[in-house]
Amino acid sequence: MVPNRIIIDTDPGVDDVLAMLLALSASPEELEVVMLSVTYGNVALQSCLKNVVALFHVLEKEFAWRKATGRPENFETLKSHKPIVAVGAEHPLEEEQLMADYFHGVDGLHGVHEEHPHLSPADTWKSLFHKDSPTLDHDPSPYSKYFTPAKEEAHKEMLRILRESPKDTISILAVGPMTNLALAAAEDPETFLRVKEVVVMGGAIAVEGNITPVAEFNTYADTVAAARVFALTSPNPQSTMPPISEARSSLPPYPTKLSRRLKLTLFPLDITTPHLLKMNYFTERIKPFVEAGSPLAVWVDHFLGGTFRKIDSLEGNGEEPGLSLHDPLTVWYAMTLSDPAWTPTPKLEDIRIETTGQWTRGMHVVDRRIRAKPGEAAAEVIDADEGDVDALTLDEAPGDTMGWLSVKKGNRINRIIGSPGESVFAEYLMKRVFA
Repeated sequence: MVPNRIIIDTDPGVDDVLAMLLALSASPEELEVVMLSVTYGNVALQSCLKNVVALFHVLEKEFAWRKATGRPENFETLKSHKPIVAVGAEHPLEEEQLMADYFHGVDGLHGVHEEHPHLSPADTWKSLFHKDSPTLDHDPSPYSKYFTPAKEEAHKEMLRILRESPKDTISILAVGPMTNLALAAAEDPETFLRVKEVVVMGGAIAVEGNITPVAEFNTYADTVAAARVFALTSPNPQSTMPPISEARSSLPPYPTKLSRRLKLTLFPLDITTPHLLKMNYFTERIKPFVEAGSPLAVWVDHFLGGTFRKIDSLEGNGEEPGLSLHDPLTVWYAMTLSDPAWTPTPKLEDIRIETTGQWTRGMHVVDRRIRAKPGEAAAEVIDADEGDVDALTLDEAPGDTMGWLSVKKGNRINRIIGSPGESVFAEYLMKRVFA
């Protein structure tokens, strides 16, 4: 059985780290983590990269502890397939950089590096990613045996992997700002479209945003990048591309004709927010591992403890804090693709990204008007997505200047609205990671 091969594009971040741990805890038959593509986002790029390297540092110590105490080491896919770690974008394509350090802490993990220095890698890790540094046959850092540092930028590595892999065998899980994906798609759109699926944690459709009243953080952090990637799902990408910026140089437009459309599966806040890891449940489950001396448990307990305290201070409603497992949910999807409980909307949706609004930047815009679409009758006879869309002569609607009523324009997003269970995911994650 060929596993689902994934690239995780990430900005760690508390829930990003949980997502990576869940992915690496998979069996080789379930999942192969080909690359961790690092971007800015929750904190600055170098802090995000340090958190990825620290994860491997902690796992190296965890494996030694599990072996010494007679416990199964697990994390089999990590031992079978050594992932690449590549460094990507430092800032958005056009906007000012935004960070969520107010929530995740200055280092992205609530000060874990200062509080537990023995669980943080020595600064020598930085040289691993320098283009002019030698590639060593044996790096002295024991944790580096679990990943391969890339010398090329993340979006170039992404394209190389897609180019060298059979079409439709690599999925990309985008759980941070989508700058790396937008750069890859702009540089070589046909190679980028070899991807099997892009799974995006982002946006808010029928719920409030988490960074503005209408916007979710990942999208808001680089709206232009998100809009450009979403546009690749359209029969006519130009119809939903962001306007060309006069203030800053924009990436080039896509070619007029592309060989295929992008499959983009969206996990907005609507579906991710209810999947909670509650504080009391976590504390009860993690305590025996912390008391037994698990390095991984001590590490995770520190930054999740900080997260629960932050949530409590932000919400201040006296209720038990719970962390929404936004990013890990996309990994659960990748691990259990065949589960029929993963429920998409009945039809692909035309969801567009607002890139210029004063109050609505980052909003996922959906047309909720009840209006007839003249081209739908023709589309029932002629497949507008696969056939000759020019044959749809009944596609024009008076006053429809933005193409919302057109079957030849607009995005085509596969949005997930149901999962195998909001109440069971926290237990699934804890069992997988801590066994």
